[in-house]
Amino acid sequence: MVDLLTREAGGTTRGRLAPYTAVLASRMRAQRSYRANFRIDLGSSILIGFIELAEVWVLFHNVHSLGGVTFIQVLLVFGIADFCFSLADLAFGHCDNLPTYLRAGTLDVFYLRPQPLLLQLIASDISLKRLTRAAVGLTCIVIALIANDIDWSVAKVGLLALSVVSGIGVCSAMFVWAAGLQFFLINGAEMTNAFVYGGRYAATQPAAVWTRPLKVVFGFFFPMAFIAYLPVLQLLDLPGPEWLPSWLGWCTPVAAIWSWAMALIFWRWGVRHYRGGGG
Repeated sequence: MVDLLTREAGGTTRGRLAPYTAVLASRMRAQRSYRANFRIDLGSSILIGFIELAEVWVLFHNVHSLGGVTFIQVLLVFGIADFCFSLADLAFGHCDNLPTYLRAGTLDVFYLRPQPLLLQLIASDISLKRLTRAAVGLTCIVIALIANDIDWSVAKVGLLALSVVSGIGVCSAMFVWAAGLQFFLINGAEMTNAFVYGGRYAATQPAAVWTRPLKVVFGFFFPMAFIAYLPVLQLLDLPGPEWLPSWLGWCTPVAAIWSWAMALIFWRWGVRHYRGGGG
């Protein structure tokens, strides 16, 4: 079926992507086939999203502000970070399955196909329940944009759009970055998850409360502060903390380029290192 689709499309870009879209469509149809299970998955996913939002609310419940921002201001940080990470998780989250493929030797099958290995891995699964997490983040963004007093201009509208697109890029790169390391770690998924999912949690918090080592790790090396915190400071005309001035909010595309450069280097390094699982 895949070969037939490729030949019919005549080698164009659309044709080259046809096998992947066909596989993804079949994955989505398979999930919707079991409707009760699908609805439970959606419900549980949206519940987790609200619980994580409640954690932020509890944190701010007894203080007027934390790290120089109020709850309604940090709600915008949470919304943008959660929305970006959820969409990245939808597309790249199952890169977490790579250690399973390595141990079972399943990845060897991917090497036999004439398609890029990373694209095959991305198309190997898709979890639609993650859309509800994105809906929670989008709802927070809308509420926070209405509740906060923002002096809107064309530049700030562009900054918001640029931040969301670049934030999705940064989060997606984190999954590929972690997947590249799995070729060496095999059973070290928990370590990489500490940075990927820990980074997601860090991205939803005001970076002003971080210690200097955390600012270095999640502020610059894994640029999670660039996803939402720094752009929100610029949107709300707030000053930045030490080491993180608010003008860095315009540098989110640079953070995305840095993240993808490192992700592709680690991925290529890992692919070249792999010698087969004996499958």
